[in-house]
Amino acid sequence: MLQNDTFLRALLRQPTDYTPLWIMRQAGRYLPEYNATRARAGSFLDLCKNPDLATEVTLQPLARFPLDAAILFSDILTIPDAMGLGLYFAEGEGPKLERPLRDEWEIRNLSAPDPDTHLNYVMSAVSQIRRSLAGTVPLIGFSGSPFTLACYMVEGGGSEDFRHIKGMLYRRPDLLHQILEVTTQSVILYLNAQIAAGAQAVMVFDTWGGTLSTPAYEEFSLHYLRRIAAELTKHADGRRVPSIVFTKGGGLWLERIAQAGFDAVGLDWTIELSEAKRRIGDQVALQGNMDPSVLFGSPQAIENEVDRILTSFGASPGHVFNLGHGISRFTPPEHVAILVDAVHNVSRRLRTNN
Repeated sequence: MLQNDTFLRALLRQPTDYTPLWIMRQAGRYLPEYNATRARAGSFLDLCKNPDLATEVTLQPLARFPLDAAILFSDILTIPDAMGLGLYFAEGEGPKLERPLRDEWEIRNLSAPDPDTHLNYVMSAVSQIRRSLAGTVPLIGFSGSPFTLACYMVEGGGSEDFRHIKGMLYRRPDLLHQILEVTTQSVILYLNAQIAAGAQAVMVFDTWGGTLSTPAYEEFSLHYLRRIAAELTKHADGRRVPSIVFTKGGGLWLERIAQAGFDAVGLDWTIELSEAKRRIGDQVALQGNMDPSVLFGSPQAIENEVDRILTSFGASPGHVFNLGHGISRFTPPEHVAILVDAVHNVSRRLRTNN
């Protein structure tokens, strides 16, 4: 029995006493305790692959702030790593893959990893975190989207122009579709395994979908997101398991994303919540969407922006407050405390006045 299921109810557009809040990348480098644990682990990847330490850092922000959900501490590139592409982290450069997909034979040989075998450390962390939460707040599982995973798998890391994957898209779309077929099946298996291990909601991060043209987004990202939504486990432990999709830069396609089959759509800060509600009505819940840079402002500026965003959405059900992207490592933790308190207090006031 959950002591606080506000987050899950909001995702299902059920009435709540206040707007629930969690923060993308909430267990991260802005927290001194996280940095200490990461130093003990030796590396980011060792931290991800140690269920005890992954549990420790997942719980750290909840010990500081009254957040309404925990999110599994992991990385979206665990799937490519389990496929044998060799995930590593270069200091100051972000994630890299030792063996990016460039040759046709490598792509044709690609297969979906068994999450209970090749990603067992993730499932162990999910189970351990769920036990450690002891019914306080829900646990979110997650994955990268097929297209976002494919970007890293083809580029070999982050990219400024995505020339390798976009070159493949326009030169050999059949090869890109082969990668996306395998990654889609991998994501479905991975998320459903996380649900079986104890995740109570799941989120798909389509971080690079917004780099595509409209026709390419439909064909190479949204098509596969629809398949994931259709095949996700919908019930576990006697209750619905809500799902969230977030395409960064996807405001142009909001109506299409809202019809993809997920329970909630994450928004970045480039679209007003009131405008999003006008366009899609009550088809799905909305998550977002404060610019993370607001947290570098004054306490009053943070409170003012929270008030503006919550007022923009209104007092109706179906809103989860979040940042429009991951929190910066340079964010003062005391500003996060101001954010959390403001979201809870302002949203309670708005509901009282309506």
